[in-house]
Amino acid sequence: MRKFKYIAAFVIGFTCLTTQSFAADPNTPPDFQTTIQQADQGVAGAQFNLGLMYYKGLNVPQDYFKAVEYYKKAADQGVAEAQYNLGIMYDKGQGVPQDYFKAFEYYKKAADQGNVNAQSNLGVMYDNGHGVPQNDAKAFEYYKKAADQGNAKAQLNLGVMYDNGQGVPQNKAKAIEYYKKAADQGNAKAQSNLGIMYDKGQGVPQDYFKAVEYYKKAADQGYAQAQFSLGNMYYKGQGIPQNQSQAKAYYKQACLNKSQKGCDLYKMLNQE
Repeated sequence: MRKFKYIAAFVIGFTCLTTQSFAADPNTPPDFQTTIQQADQGVAGAQFNLGLMYYKGLNVPQDYFKAVEYYKKAADQGVAEAQYNLGIMYDKGQGVPQDYFKAFEYYKKAADQGNVNAQSNLGVMYDNGHGVPQNDAKAFEYYKKAADQGNAKAQLNLGVMYDNGQGVPQNKAKAIEYYKKAADQGNAKAQSNLGIMYDKGQGVPQDYFKAVEYYKKAADQGYAQAQFSLGNMYYKGQGIPQNQSQAKAYYKQACLNKSQKGCDLYKMLNQE
């Protein structure tokens, strides 16, 4: 099965100090002294910014414990981005002991405010049974909410559910639909999965040329499974001229990216 479930990355933008909206330049950390003064005065945006500065080590030494402290202050005032980031920290055990129950709690608070990444991660929690009983229907519900807002990881995971018939009737056409949405946003796993669908003729007519196209997109991003598959296409001459030298090169790339199958075939070709 091609099942991939992803926890999304942290919110990386800074908020305005006096509001919950994003700053004009969300990648530039604000002045530390001004931020800590306003954070200590209870300004929620400043508390969030300080948490992010400590997490990233921007203008201050990196300190996950301090990041958690200030994220909690902002989260308690209802800042969805802080709630989401706290969910990540509990999920990964950064600055706090790993605690899926607390991760779920904070994701839920952020998701209820419409945070799309939190909705996607709640889908993952229900999908894996982390911090909550495993529930395919709830996983689908949250993936769908996030996917409908353009979240690529949720679109990928929704595609996987349709692909495998997990929680929904198996529907390869719907799987293709969601894989394409994620692939068009550059998601390497979705691109690789589309390659497989075209390679095997699942949900679409078999088309080795399209398979190579999608494998190549994912392989160029360093995705091992696609590199291995592209090696196979070169080795067999499917959708691309047969070329053992190119096959070997892609098997080697897959091997370097921890694909045991890639390592095995690279070794085999070197012995021929």
